[in-house]
Amino acid sequence: MLQPTYTLLYVDDPEASGRFYAALLGLTPVEAGPTFVLFAFEGGLKLGLWSRHTVVPAATVAGGGTEIAVTVADDAALETTHAEWASRGLPILQAPTDMDFGRTFVALDPNGHRLRVFRPH
Repeated sequence: MLQPTYTLLYVDDPEASGRFYAALLGLTPVEAGPTFVLFAFEGGLKLGLWSRHTVVPAATVAGGGTEIAVTVADDAALETTHAEWASRGLPILQAPTDMDFGRTFVALDPNGHRLRVFRPH
């Protein structure tokens, strides 16, 4: 069985996006350069920020076509995260709301990638 280990986002400025995600996640990148920044999480997943101007083959889709989803334990954590991200100036596409899978909100990173936080049922 194949198991995905990386999520790659194509960004305009990997160094600026690296600073954004370092502050948002409270995590230092394990690799950082002008065209690529990499974060590694305890569970093994890696998040790569790759320059949309140097990726081969060329990226043809801008941000917003996919989501990075983060699960939180309860409504209090969801509300706290929403308030923190809103205070940082992240655009909020969807305020905290109840949906069929649980409570959620959606924000955007500087490149228009969707960031969903949710508390499942």
